[in-house]
Amino acid sequence: MTSDVRLAFDHPEARSVATAQTDLLDRISLRGHLVDVEIGAFQLERDTTQRISFDVVVEVSPLTGAIDDDVDRILSYDRVTEAIAHELAAERLNLLETLAERVAERILSEPQAQRVFVRIQKLDRGPGALGVEIVRARKEVPVCEGQGEVGPRPVVAYLGNAALASGQLGRLIDDLVATGQPLILCVEYPTGHTPHSDSPAVQRRIDLLALEQMAWVLAGLDGRCSVVGTRTELDWAMKNGKISVWAPSKLVLDAVEGPDVAPRESLALAAWFAMQMNAVELVTLGVTPPKAALPVREILLEPSL
Repeated sequence: MTSDVRLAFDHPEARSVATAQTDLLDRISLRGHLVDVEIGAFQLERDTTQRISFDVVVEVSPLTGAIDDDVDRILSYDRVTEAIAHELAAERLNLLETLAERVAERILSEPQAQRVFVRIQKLDRGPGALGVEIVRARKEVPVCEGQGEVGPRPVVAYLGNAALASGQLGRLIDDLVATGQPLILCVEYPTGHTPHSDSPAVQRRIDLLALEQMAWVLAGLDGRCSVVGTRTELDWAMKNGKISVWAPSKLVLDAVEGPDVAPRESLALAAWFAMQMNAVELVTLGVTPPKAALPVREILLEPSL
């Protein structure tokens, strides 16, 4: 067996040693860290957890001066496990590659960390372990603009079906835009017949898609509105003064701690979404506002002539 092949199947620490630079670095390692988590792109991996294993090696700059047996002077193992736990709790992910990148980036934000080896394996997807392994150095990790700053806080507005049919939509959106805050619109569950399934998971999907159809109806009524389903697109739209209409499927299905309301309870779902987005307020148009843990207000429709 050649050295390269041996290293390909060895622990990441062996790769760290084999590829060490002339500058001497210390190493800390985490081996066989097991977590039960919902992850994966396949439908059979949804609504169920599976075991994944983490092996992590962090190369760190040696300390100058005496350590004095002071835990605050070192990069603690807890910081490695906390990085894993933080990224697993942030959102449900489809790819191990995404998780590995995020864990590596978080670890490399520690002042001492210079290079990190991350191996993640799924243990329950077959007779063997399936996984990925990455190596990232501090200089390779992109510095995010505004890192550490509080992101934009939107106004989340819930448009009832009556508001969509009122002929007042343009004026209502104009009034919301005039506040100067980023604007995200949510829609009410449609009236009338929708398909029914005896499977709760299937019905949830059907109902989320029904809401997304209403989102497209709204976008078709006002050309300023774009249907958006991912957090990345929502953040971009807020930073660039665009009006988004929330398509809920991805954020709801990928949430680590998702909403405890059904999609048909669309007003309560909008309130949950507003909390996730750290909204300035939740505004309802043509609908009585709910009780929520954030400011709420109602905009009344003008009487029909």
